[in-house]
Amino acid sequence: MIRTLTFTTLFPNAIQPTHGVFVETRLQRLVRSGKVATRVMAPIPWFPFKAPMFGTYARYAAVPTEETRGGLQVVHPRYVVIPRFGTNLSPRLLFHAARRELTRMIAAGFDFDLIDAHYFYPDGVAAVWLGRHFGKPVVVTGRGSDLTFIPRLPTPRRLIGEAAQAADGLITVCAALRDPLVELGVPGERITVLRNGVDLEFFRPLDRDEQRRAWGLSRPTVLSIGNLVELKGHDLVIRAVASMPGVDLVIAGDGPEEGRLRALAAELGVGDRVRFLGRRPQSDLPGLYNAADVMILASSREGWANVLLESMACGTSVVASAVWGTPEVVAAPEAGELVPERTPEAFAAALRRALAQPPDRAATRRYAEGFSWDDTTAGQIRLFEEILQRRSGASGHV
Repeated sequence: MIRTLTFTTLFPNAIQPTHGVFVETRLQRLVRSGKVATRVMAPIPWFPFKAPMFGTYARYAAVPTEETRGGLQVVHPRYVVIPRFGTNLSPRLLFHAARRELTRMIAAGFDFDLIDAHYFYPDGVAAVWLGRHFGKPVVVTGRGSDLTFIPRLPTPRRLIGEAAQAADGLITVCAALRDPLVELGVPGERITVLRNGVDLEFFRPLDRDEQRRAWGLSRPTVLSIGNLVELKGHDLVIRAVASMPGVDLVIAGDGPEEGRLRALAAELGVGDRVRFLGRRPQSDLPGLYNAADVMILASSREGWANVLLESMACGTSVVASAVWGTPEVVAAPEAGELVPERTPEAFAAALRRALAQPPDRAATRRYAEGFSWDDTTAGQIRLFEEILQRRSGASGHV
């Protein structure tokens, strides 16, 4: 049995149940194999008050210090975050908080073979320093903006490069994310690509008419799921749908752009055709995917967008911008259509085609069935075993 410490700031908690749910899903599948046991350390930004006036930071204050999720023991040590100006300091602050907590855990009897870290900055950088301090090997998984965007900043770029060189194992969730690591000087053969899978039991076809009634859908409907932030391109989708009379748009997610997006819909005269559902729990998503006619993802950058596979697993095809790992997800006509140009006109044209001649929903589901978690789980175990064998050989043990 391989014993790991899962280390990441991207992990759900009692207050934020969908935060980093993709990391939790992959981890649950790994533990279910029976070959890996883990404890999760998911640090939370420190904030002293729970008053609602402080917004997101108030929610951090309400997160428990320890909890159990799906049988996994999770600790949430606090680390100091300096908004806007603390980017360069984040790995060091995260490392010091995690080192204190891990020292306490070890003193209480916890032992582990390997640190399994998710997201390169600041998490992966801090994890490599933890591995050096405690004498443990480290695997870091790159997931998206940690490799596509953050390395544009000089100090994070240097620290990510140093961490990648020092880590014992490197994983990316799509082949496209290998390139930024190679640009940082990492030999390509050191990088293992393990794509995300989809829970085919949870995300499955349901009675579509029933789901449409439940969500109050009566006209052709486009679904857009994601945080209400600029990079997700919800504004482009609103503009696209504004040129498509008789078509409704449902947006599921929350974030700082909500006010601007609502104002845009009103300005374009489609406020009655654009519904904002806010952030929805995981339990709502299968019904939403089934009810929609097509799901759209207009992001400017994505590593491996799980919402695409989730929609396909429910039988609903997708329209998506052709960025980073997305062409690896949408790779057949039954999956949907890629849009090379991120403009309202290009998205509107693709949506019209998807609504006029949608792929067979059963064929879309069959396509998604090729993305189970089995290969990903096997690849993780294989990499962990290779690293531990190398470490054992280097230390002279049989």
